[in-house]
Amino acid sequence: MHLLIPHAAALSDASMHTLRGLELPQLRRLLARLSPTRCDGSDEYTLTPPHERALAQALGLHGDDGALPWAAAQAAADGVDTQALAWGLLTPVHWQVGRDQVSLVDPSELKLGDAESRQLFDAVRPLFESEGFVLAYGAPLRWYAAHDTLEGLPNAAIDRAIGRNINLWLPQHPQARLIRRLQSEVQMLLYNNAVNDQREARGELPVNSFWLSGCGKRQHAHPAPEVTVDDSLRTPLLRADWPAWADAWRALDAGAIAALNARAAGEPVMLTLCGERYAQRLEPAPLTIRQRLARRWNAPEPRTLLETL
Repeated sequence: MHLLIPHAAALSDASMHTLRGLELPQLRRLLARLSPTRCDGSDEYTLTPPHERALAQALGLHGDDGALPWAAAQAAADGVDTQALAWGLLTPVHWQVGRDQVSLVDPSELKLGDAESRQLFDAVRPLFESEGFVLAYGAPLRWYAAHDTLEGLPNAAIDRAIGRNINLWLPQHPQARLIRRLQSEVQMLLYNNAVNDQREARGELPVNSFWLSGCGKRQHAHPAPEVTVDDSLRTPLLRADWPAWADAWRALDAGAIAALNARAAGEPVMLTLCGERYAQRLEPAPLTIRQRLARRWNAPEPRTLLETL
C-alpha cells in the first residue's frame, strides 16, 4: 500500500510554528519503520507541485513542469471521448481584485451547483468554439477544452495560485496568447451574466474567469497497487487556517496513518509526504536488529522531516 499525503507542510512561519506544537504519534512510529528513499522537487516556484509529480510517477504519467496531462485523464474518467486530442482542464473560478493584486479564491468556496455551472459553460462555449476549440462538460468545477495549442502547454496547477497573486502564475508561454485573450473575453462575458447576478444577490461570489491546467494528450497510466491520496490537509492549508490544518493532521494521524502503520507490521508499505518544494518517499529498508531497536527508541520527530519539505 502506498499512501500519498499532499500539503503536509508549508513554508510560512505560521505553518512551521504549527508543526512544532503538533504531536503525531502514529507518524512517529511509522517513521521508525520506514527509511527515506526518493526525494523529488526543487523549490516552491515549480508549476507542478510535488504531490502532482509524485502521483504522476506512481501512475506512470510523464510530462515537463506544468505539462502533466491530468485534464485528458480526468475527462476520460468523466466519460468524455478524448480521442487523440490535447485537452486542458478549465476550472471556473473567482478572481478577487484587491488594491495591489488579483488573487484566486479556492473554487470549492464557490459551492457551484450543476445547473448554474452548465449555464455558465453554455455561455462561454461559443467563444471557445469560434477559435476552433472542442469543449466538454464534466462536472460543476470541471470543464474541458481541446485544441492543438494545448499540447505541451505548461500551466501552473491551481493549487499553486489559490490565495496568491495570479500574475506570478498566469501562463507566459507563446502558445498561451490565445488562452490569455479568451480569459479577458470570458471575464467581460460573465460580468453581466444572469447566473452571476443571482449569485451576488444571494451573497455568493460570482464566477468571473477560468483557470487552465493539466494540458496534453491522454496517456495510458499504469497504476501501482493501492496508491491512496489523502487530500484532507489541502483546504485548511490553502486557506491558511492553521488551527484547522493542525486538527486535520491529528485526524489523519489517527486515521489513514494509523491504518498504514498497522499494515506495516505484516507487509511492505510506502508513504510519500509532500510539501511546497519536495515530495519525500519513505519505504521499508533492510535493518539489523540493532538498527531496529535504535529506531524504535530514537524515532525521528515528524516535524524534523516535515520542515524540510
